[in-house]
Amino acid sequence: MSDPAVLFGIRSCDTVRKARRWLDQRGVAYRYHDLRDDGVEPADLTAWCEALGWEALLNRRSTTWRGLTDTQRAAAGDAEGACALLRTHPTLLRRPLLAVDGRYWAGFDEAAYRSLLGQS
Repeated sequence: MSDPAVLFGIRSCDTVRKARRWLDQRGVAYRYHDLRDDGVEPADLTAWCEALGWEALLNRRSTTWRGLTDTQRAAAGDAEGACALLRTHPTLLRRPLLAVDGRYWAGFDEAAYRSLLGQS
């Protein structure tokens, strides 16, 4: 039996709330991981960067991004810099991030969620 899905996000994010509602309405077993409260494990971040690419993970529209200095933003111009910034500021992660059996999706998309969860 596989582990339940894990949904990574922050409580104040409308898209995270939408994803949680969607999972709940379909009776999907999942564990919620709050990025602000629980942070992000380096091994998880590495796996996400390898699977999705750092460009897909870095949320340049977030409030956190807007609060960074120009120097900090410039440092996020490659995989190493972006992943270091994501480790320091986990709220820069595009959310929600759904993890299912070593497969990942950043953002909320019903078709992608159905595919990851093996639903038709």
